[in-house]
Amino acid sequence: MKILLDFLPLLLFFAVGKYADAHVDWAASFATDHFGFLVSGGVVGTEEASALLATLVVIVATGLQVAYLLARRKKIDMMLWMTFVLVVVLGGATIWFHNANFIKWKPSVLYWGMGLAFWVSQTIFRKNLLQTLIGEQLELPPTIWQRLNFIWIAFFAFMGLLNLYVAYSFSMSTWFTFKAFGATALMLLFMLAQGFYLSRHLKPESDAPTPARETRP
Repeated sequence: MKILLDFLPLLLFFAVGKYADAHVDWAASFATDHFGFLVSGGVVGTEEASALLATLVVIVATGLQVAYLLARRKKIDMMLWMTFVLVVVLGGATIWFHNANFIKWKPSVLYWGMGLAFWVSQTIFRKNLLQTLIGEQLELPPTIWQRLNFIWIAFFAFMGLLNLYVAYSFSMSTWFTFKAFGATALMLLFMLAQGFYLSRHLKPESDAPTPARETRP
């Protein structure tokens, strides 16, 4: 259930965006008729219709996700809060100015924001943010924690650049697919590679003491 909740806004963004991109005339007409009051000028063109509709859906879905967690008094992690703020601000700009460039920048801003948080915490505050987040589950030397921290910074920087490359080098439909599946797959591969790297530095669990055998006279 939690996995579905986490990925639902992204999946809806992909589904609506791909469908609207394949039916641009309908998408432009539908967006103009139903959401024209949210758009500067009141008219949505065929070029931006798919991005606008997908953005509307992801704003609503992310807002409902946050509301659901608050209603159940669940902890909302930093990533979700950052996503919600960015999707409202940049998504709102995409809708009002009917310009897909704003929502295209949203993943990159999120990646770079996370990377900056990791860098500032380590460099300025001398506090390893990654260790703070997952340190209870892992016991690693300080040098490994520091190395991991900068590996995550480099990964976030790379993902931000890659998102912009795909967004501006390929079609909107391709970017929808990359955002929903390509970026997710890269994140999973990165975490898998990190797991193999960490396995070399984890301390082996101490063997449990063997109960003394009963001796018979």
